[in-house]
Amino acid sequence: MYSFEGKVIWITGSTSGVGKATAKLFLEHGGKVVFHGITKTVEDEEFIAELKEENVLLVEGDVTKKAEVEAIVEEINRKFGRIDVLVNNVGAYVKKAEFENILEEDWDRTIAVNLKSVFLVSQAALPLMKKQKEGRIINITSNVARTGGTREGAAYSAAKGGVESLTRALAKQLVDYNILVNGVSPGLVDTPFHKAEAPLSTYESIFRNVPLKRVGQPEEIAGAVLFLASKYASFIVGEIIEVSGGRRIS
Repeated sequence: MYSFEGKVIWITGSTSGVGKATAKLFLEHGGKVVFHGITKTVEDEEFIAELKEENVLLVEGDVTKKAEVEAIVEEINRKFGRIDVLVNNVGAYVKKAEFENILEEDWDRTIAVNLKSVFLVSQAALPLMKKQKEGRIINITSNVARTGGTREGAAYSAAKGGVESLTRALAKQLVDYNILVNGVSPGLVDTPFHKAEAPLSTYESIFRNVPLKRVGQPEEIAGAVLFLASKYASFIVGEIIEVSGGRRIS
């Protein structure tokens, strides 16, 4: 059904969780995939070594820093010569705190990781996509951009709200270059991202408000990304698809 033969897909933050699941799904459908982490670990390199070398590339770098982002793009260009699909997946809470207790440095880092990274990475990938006269950019946001999130998540919610606005702004500007920009907005997903904050069992109040009464799986988010990157989404632009088990209707 889906084929990404000859296509190069770069997914930021793809050494674990949703990013890794998405990268593996694109590989299964014939894509050439760029895995990314802030640093290369032994575990990452062992995982990559098990894959077909000609179809994968493992890059490292802080995507909140322009020079490091540009270096990654140069590395991708040297190996593959193109970027067909960019998935801006990197994200982090940094530190939870009620609004009056948020430290300036924590606010700045949260905005940098979740929003500035989308700006820097998308901007760096654009020259290749424009040269190709086509491309897809898919930004991973969160349903907290719509709901406001938890009492201690104002910085993260604000950053993800910015990602949604930037997604629509980019969609308007880049459609003339046949570069389609959309977003995927996950709800609660069973990944290390959430487990780092607290065991999933502590999210009982959220489960009660999910019509499907369960947590999502990384592969379910990956499926939505794959669809938006495929030929079947060629008339979709500027949309945010929420994948949250029905929380929009709860």
